[in-house]
Amino acid sequence: MKKRGAEQLEFRRALPVVVGNADYRENEARLLRIDDLLQLSGVEELYIEKCLAQWMEAGRAAAEKEGKRFREPSGKAIARYERICRQAFRCNIARQLTEKEYRKFSLRLAESALLQWFCRIDRLEQIRVPTKSSLERYDKMLPESQVREIVDFLNRMLVEDPNRLDMEKALKLDVYLSDTTCVKANIHFPIDWVLLRDAVRTLMKAVKVIRKHGMKYRMPDPDAFLRNVNRLSIEMSQSRRRPDSAKRRKKVLRQMKGLAKIVKEHAERYSTRLQSRWRKETDLHEGEIKQIVVRIAGIVEQLPAAIRQAHERIIGGRKVENQDKILSLYDPDIHVIVRHKADADVEFGNTLLLAEQDDGLIVDWKLEKTISPGDIALMKTSLTRMKTVFKSYPSYVGADRGFSSKAIHKWLEKEKINDAICPRDPTMLRERMKDPKFRKIQKRRAQTEGRIGILKNDFLGRPLLSKGFAHRELAVSWAILSHNLWLIAALPQKSEMKKAA
Repeated sequence: MKKRGAEQLEFRRALPVVVGNADYRENEARLLRIDDLLQLSGVEELYIEKCLAQWMEAGRAAAEKEGKRFREPSGKAIARYERICRQAFRCNIARQLTEKEYRKFSLRLAESALLQWFCRIDRLEQIRVPTKSSLERYDKMLPESQVREIVDFLNRMLVEDPNRLDMEKALKLDVYLSDTTCVKANIHFPIDWVLLRDAVRTLMKAVKVIRKHGMKYRMPDPDAFLRNVNRLSIEMSQSRRRPDSAKRRKKVLRQMKGLAKIVKEHAERYSTRLQSRWRKETDLHEGEIKQIVVRIAGIVEQLPAAIRQAHERIIGGRKVENQDKILSLYDPDIHVIVRHKADADVEFGNTLLLAEQDDGLIVDWKLEKTISPGDIALMKTSLTRMKTVFKSYPSYVGADRGFSSKAIHKWLEKEKINDAICPRDPTMLRERMKDPKFRKIQKRRAQTEGRIGILKNDFLGRPLLSKGFAHRELAVSWAILSHNLWLIAALPQKSEMKKAA
């Protein structure tokens, strides 16, 4: 970056002294340490540089589109944007550590002097707290690939240059421990008739927006359709308690199908007329028109398949293959994942591979957009990514028996990586448990389940609130960056060891 704004000296509030609460003191000490890590490591400056480069590129592209000459922003404008980027970076991390929802975090930020200090909004004259909309923009300022580069930059520093971070010792990559889990999507439980209810609601709400802004086409009151679909949904959910439940469910579904088809026709007519007459009959802007048309088209396109799916399951009594199912009208990149866990035999979402080293630092991860290729393929690509980032493979690889296969064992032997994957054969497992190193890695591997639980419950949230695969993938990367900073902040520091001595 050729031009960077000058750092402006600002007067900030002193942190209040809070006594009588050990949990607060522990949280304050960890945030203070994370603040040091952000400055010592340079990850904050790296984030700002990436945001500035993207901002400049967007301005250059906009100027070229309009046929104008691009003029670089002034130093004052760059300094202002740097301040926004710094605030965005810290807000994203603080939100992962506290409240995940934008609205709740905005309220929490307004109440907490400690979070205001960490997020750099503790001005003397006035504290301006970012709104939920600002927090959402902060969250999406950089794509996932660039957030991943920031995590890799921090992880490499922990391994190669721990003195820069005042670490007592470098973190080692001798042992690689991996496991997979399902990141559940924030969707309705995928009962087939619920898709019809969602379709009617979305289409009628879009029609109501169009009518509200001036364009009215001859049709019954849209609220009447909403009341009807709500009534049918209640009847469908209560029909299971009746002795003739199967017959009743079929009858209600036929009524829902008829209602959905009528609503589809009204929505299509409104969409067609909106595209041709919006300038004359509405006060909507072109961008708003495009959003409404795309929303209607997305539902209308999927509605026949949703009706067919519900018909097959409820009226026909036939199974629908997982790859042919519609789980959500709003998120196509969700899959049925058979986990056979105690709390859920089947989950709906995306497969996440997580790899940690011996101290619990997450060194690699991958959220799968498509159906998972299997644990074995995920491990090979993960180890390849690790070699790209850290310039070498780990010495040992440990995982559960789901990763065990002849192909992966041969590949690890070929790449000269020590194989500590739990074998499927019980006889072979008993034989391998005689090796102290294998036994130690298998004992440590049990903690990877706990690491997954920490990431999902404390950093991602259950369910993950982000909609759409790109946003879920981005949320996972921010959660891992925040988790790694939170983990490093608890590790011993070199300066503390000198004081103790």
